[in-house]
Amino acid sequence: MKISNKESSKESIPTDKRTKAYKEYVKKHAALSTGPNIGDKIEKVTKATGIKKVVDTVFDALGKDCGCEARKEKLNELFRGRKPECFTEAEFDLMKMAIDTRKNKFSAEEVKTYAKIYERIFRTKVECTQCSFRNTVWNALVKVYNEYS
Repeated sequence: MKISNKESSKESIPTDKRTKAYKEYVKKHAALSTGPNIGDKIEKVTKATGIKKVVDTVFDALGKDCGCEARKEKLNELFRGRKPECFTEAEFDLMKMAIDTRKNKFSAEEVKTYAKIYERIFRTKVECTQCSFRNTVWNALVKVYNEYS
């Protein structure tokens, strides 16, 4: 049996069946930095309080390097800020549906589902009741969703 040129020249082209909204979410998530690092936070505080300016002035007068930049880099290396994990497509779709419909009442089963998503994304355990759900789990998940949407 002979295969025609049309059939033999066809290559299997992989198709990405994820939704466009989810693809954009993943792209934005990957582009964001890991979050605020401790060295950057300390630098921000010392600038705001004026400590950095005083230290720079004194060390400039002495003609020496204060070592602030090296210390900041070392602290950033040791204590990296962590960004939340990316939603899976199913989690993303679930969040999108709940947010788009402005859902404000959740069943006990839904609370458990969102708590599991929260635990995976933030790499932590959470004891969640119906009462504490909105203030802890739901608000944090919405914040992550909005940040990348």
